Amino acid sequence: MRKFLLASATVLFAGLLVPSLKADSFSFTGNLAAGNQVQLFDFTVGATSNVILETWSYAGGTNAAGTVIARGGFDPILAVFNSMGAIVGENDDGGSHVAADITGAHFDTWLNLTTLAAGNYSVSVMQYDNFANGPNFSNGFVQAGDPNFATTFNGGSCGTNQFVDVAGAGANSCRDSHWAFDILGVQSASVGGTPVGTPEPGTLVLLGSGLLGLLAAARRRRQFV
Repeated sequence: MRKFLLASATVLFAGLLVPSLKADSFSFTGNLAAGNQVQLFDFTVGATSNVILETWSYAGGTNAAGTVIARGGFDPILAVFNSMGAIVGENDDGGSHVAADITGAHFDTWLNLTTLAAGNYSVSVMQYDNFANGPNFSNGFVQAGDPNFATTFNGGSCGTNQFVDVAGAGANSCRDSHWAFDILGVQSASVGGTPVGTPEPGTLVLLGSGLLGLLAAARRRRQFV
């Protein structure tokens, strides 16, 4: 399975936002306000590096900042975009790299981007199965118009809850909106842009400083053609 997600208009996060001259670790926590929201982060790689992206909220655990994260969050997916808006990596399930939940599923994400080139990147965290349409960020996300898409998982056993696990059974299939996310091995990282909930078709805005920079550069080029 693979997946993607859009986060709440008001995101609660705890992050280390001070740039470093060396590779460092950055931890963020927060909540989504709707099932189809996508939370964006920006990060900078100062030199070719191995970058690891990992979530903790599905099965819980201790993040890179030493904070204990409760289990029970939604089933996350992520996608990484370069400064041109192209997808350079994505992950749905972290497998043996992440802990198993009481459901037995390893549904937190773990993505190791080996030898990632220096530059600016954006990463999106979403609920399964709100995948990016790809191959570019501007193509939007599969569940952009349906915040309630997950309510049908497991035969609708969780009622109107927008955060539902496809692998759980009974009460274990009913999740909540919290996420916890680490970005490891980068020079700097921050929450990027303003999360978008349910954009109208054709109006999905480029988010994140790297993607916005691309748009501005394109406009300047058109002015001189």
